[in-house]
This record gives sequence, structure tokens and C-alpha cells, in this order.
Amino acid sequence: MSLPTNHIGKVILAGAGPGDPELLTVKTLRYLQRADVIVVDRLVSPDILQYYARREALVVPVGKQGGNTGSTPQSAISELLVRYALEGKLVVRLKGGDVSIFSNVLDELQALVRHQIPYELVPGVTAALGAAAYAGIPLTARGYATSVRFLTNYHEDAVDADYRELARTNDTLVFYMGSASLDTLIEKLLRQGIAADKWVAVIEQATTPMQRVSAWPIDAFLPAMAGVRYASPTLIIIGKVASLHQEFKWLPQNESGRDLYFKPVTKNKEQEVRA
Repeated sequence: MSLPTNHIGKVILAGAGPGDPELLTVKTLRYLQRADVIVVDRLVSPDILQYYARREALVVPVGKQGGNTGSTPQSAISELLVRYALEGKLVVRLKGGDVSIFSNVLDELQALVRHQIPYELVPGVTAALGAAAYAGIPLTARGYATSVRFLTNYHEDAVDADYRELARTNDTLVFYMGSASLDTLIEKLLRQGIAADKWVAVIEQATTPMQRVSAWPIDAFLPAMAGVRYASPTLIIIGKVASLHQEFKWLPQNESGRDLYFKPVTKNKEQEVRA
């Protein structure tokens, strides 16, 4: 599989931002305009490929979606990067949000290093920052919070002490990939005595035309929202700052229902289409 070193290409691991195609960085834009191959996540705006990618580029969708059996295995994605780079191509691995926040970049970096393939990491606007800004929520607003934490769906072996610490902290808590278990999380935080001045903001499809924000005091959240199923992707902000959405929301709320901006994964095999 290995080719002479002077024929090896390069892989650019780049963040596409959380949805709005205009949040793409200039550096990523320039690489997209030069790329031979673009290996792209599901949570990347289709407008980025349509308007910004090199027309001759080969686009390989490698969608992933929690609970969807059509998701592309991580091992297959890493193999694609290696294969195209060993063919001497400039490969852009385009990820939603930021390239290193709750992505599988480690697996891909390890594969590239193992095959001695040159690479570069290009940061992007991560979902937490994009969602908060487009919801009018400053994550570390003075007088409300001095720190922010990025978390995933809380680990299954968490004990009461873990939730007690989360309930008592003054940090802003931002949960990625947590909508399916949100009701349980709120119940546990309430049980551990989280302060009544904390709010919960649920941001669906952030920074896209389909963005919806639901913000409630934490003790009113379950009566209002229990059992609601949220559109993917969804990001959750818990803390005093979440209340600021009511005052500083600037993006019109999507009232047309929960139409999807990012389409669900439909296949688990390699798909190759022209940009």
C-alpha cells in the first residue's frame, strides 16, 4: 500500500463550523479550493461544498449519527484518508464544528502518523461557541459565570457525587450529544439541589435557518419540555447565563416546525460524488 515518500500527499483535518457556511475560516476555504478529495461529515453545511469547494474535487460523504446503523465506521474513515494520501492527493477531512472538540480526530491522527503521512489541523468554530452566539448567550458573562465546561452525554457510571458537583458549580455547562438523556440529567441535577436561578437552554440546529431555542428556568423545564424529541444536532447550555437568551436573542426563531437542515445518514458504505 505504501508509495515512495515523494508521492505521498497531505491530509488537512479542518473544522467547517456549526452550520452557517459563512462561519468557515479563510484557511479552510483556501484548502477546499485546492483539494483533490474532500472527506466530509454529515454535520457540514451542503452550501460549503456547493459554493466553496474545488469543482473537480472528489467528495466522499462519511456520515455519522448516533443510533443510526448507516453511520460510517471510524476505521473506514481513517482508511480512506490513508488511501487517498498515499495516492499523492491533497485530502481535506472536513468535520462539523471544530476539528478537535468531541470529534474522532485522535483515531485519524494515529492512522496518519502510522503511515507517515503529512497532515495539518485547522481549527473551526465549535458548536458550543456558535450555538451560544446565535442564541444570544455569552457563556462567561461577567457576574454570571467565570468558567465554561464542554461535556458530552454524562458517562453511564456517574454517581450521585458527580451530579452533586455539577449541580453546585457556578461554571456554565455545555453538553454536546445529550438531548436523548436530557430529562434524566435535569432530574438528577434537581435532586442534587441545583439553584433555582440556573436556566436550561436547548439549541437545535444551531446557526442554521432551522435553529430553535427553548430556554426555561431549570425547575420549570421538565413540566414544559418533558418527553420532547429534539432535532439533530442539539446543544444544551445549563447555568445562569442561559437566562440571557430572553434578553439578547437576535436570530428569529424558526417557527416552521423541526425540518432538518442536516439530513440523516442513509448509507454506511463509501459514497463518491462530484462537488
